[in-house]
Amino acid sequence: MSQVQRMSRLMVKTLRDDPADAETLNHKLLVRAGYVRRTSAGVWSWLPLGKKVLENITRVVREEMDAIGAQEVLLPALLPKEPYEASGRYDEYGDLLFRLKDRKGADYLLGPTHEEIFTQTVKDQCTSYKDLPVILYQIQTKYRDEARPRAGVLRGREFQMKDSYSFDTTDEGLAESYALHRAAYQRIFERLGLDYRIVSAVAGAMGGSKSEEFLAPAPAGEDTFVDCPACDYAANTEAVTFALKPVTGEGHGPAEELDTPDTPTIESLAEHLGVPASATLKNLLVKVDGEIVAVGVPGDREVDLGKLGEHLAPAEVELVTADDFADRPDLVRGYVGPQGLEKVRYIADPRVAPGTAWITGANKPDTHAKNVVCGRDFDVDDYLDVVVVEEGDPCPACGAGLKLDRAIEIGHIFQLGRKYADSFQLDVLGQNGKPVRVTMGSYGIGVSRAVAALAEQSADDKGLCWPREIAPADVHIVAAGKALQTELALQAADRLAGAGLRVLVDERAGVSPGVKFTDAELIGVPHILVAGRRAAEGVLELKDRRTGERVELPLDEAVARLTV
Repeated sequence: MSQVQRMSRLMVKTLRDDPADAETLNHKLLVRAGYVRRTSAGVWSWLPLGKKVLENITRVVREEMDAIGAQEVLLPALLPKEPYEASGRYDEYGDLLFRLKDRKGADYLLGPTHEEIFTQTVKDQCTSYKDLPVILYQIQTKYRDEARPRAGVLRGREFQMKDSYSFDTTDEGLAESYALHRAAYQRIFERLGLDYRIVSAVAGAMGGSKSEEFLAPAPAGEDTFVDCPACDYAANTEAVTFALKPVTGEGHGPAEELDTPDTPTIESLAEHLGVPASATLKNLLVKVDGEIVAVGVPGDREVDLGKLGEHLAPAEVELVTADDFADRPDLVRGYVGPQGLEKVRYIADPRVAPGTAWITGANKPDTHAKNVVCGRDFDVDDYLDVVVVEEGDPCPACGAGLKLDRAIEIGHIFQLGRKYADSFQLDVLGQNGKPVRVTMGSYGIGVSRAVAALAEQSADDKGLCWPREIAPADVHIVAAGKALQTELALQAADRLAGAGLRVLVDERAGVSPGVKFTDAELIGVPHILVAGRRAAEGVLELKDRRTGERVELPLDEAVARLTV
């Protein structure tokens, strides 16, 4: 028999108005409906209703992870710094890492993610190929010192996450573990009622090869992804790649310098010469781990610094400053061209293909050059797709115009390979008696982020509207206020709880029916059962919170319909 939760005893305080600092829908509604409370910037307390939703999501995740043979563990959140120094991530994380010292002066950190500790655990516990494959997971609090916590529980400094790790002796085994997780994630998000997309992603600082993200489309999302309307291609914008298509390069005269005073920007240059910006070559100077690197893109496109950073991770990428130009007189600010650059690595977007001709800087003040041909007048050290993706860019798979959309990242899966196994010399004894280096996968689900994503996707103008699987109750019973109505509401609550349903009943005395109805819609339980004007006849009104459909039913029929 399920327990009946009475609103008169539930610690919940609903609000009529949005919090002053709330910008996103989930932030507004989770606070207004009494699910969470802000403790400090980026740190949230989960109140009784919110904890129920969080635990329901956790249950679904746990059930599907157990179904693929994963074993649950719980590792510490307070961690020594040495494992993260061994992997290089103690410095790579930079200011995102919470660092602290114990009373003896030893260095610790609050775990942002646990690849290092899982690797050490398996190294300690598994010594033979017979011990593998193994999949371990935990559902735990993670910590990242976000510079600008925002969007409520969507981007906080403390958050709930499921992270799992697979350990195999072969690449084929890793591929199987990856496929198991991918299918499990699909089942998890379908059970949660989330609208999601699986998109190609860049592994970045995580390392490894194959990487995919699970994104929940929502206006509050911080990720932008592309979706092809003509085929099944979808990718994070950082993973979109434009094919390199060399041209003959014939018919171009020799490079020729042009007098172009006061044209340090692409816009001023294009106007001065009367040419489209797409005919020019923009050369952005950045520092990669302190070394100056030039990045070339067509003049009508912008460099996506996030995308560049992902491609070059774990190296640190930052823009050059005026001081950097002062130290390099060979680099003329506003007039940099790839031809003749010395001791500067040149990265170009694939659109700057061999044989293409450009108008670009001549490495002299107030001077540009035309007919500068890639492959003839300058060479490219590395090709990386680093431009900001725009609506209508050609799909890499079929060539149709791409669509852009915003989304919340709710899951990410990586084939890590041997990056962390190499850092910690994770070997097992193979079948031939020789050591075998283990290969790993890493798989994360943002449990608290899933709460925010569901709130964003399912809410309407009246409030939250949870899918039944993760709602804090199956039915919200409202007693309009009179004694007979309250009696019928409590009777219905006992009957439904006896049938195994989770019941929230609003029998508060001295609270108007209007307030109770408003709270019921704001809290967002899937079904609302009202003991109102026909209570004397034993008739209740059943409302579907999602569709708004209403029907009047005797108690027995209402119980039968809700317990189907």
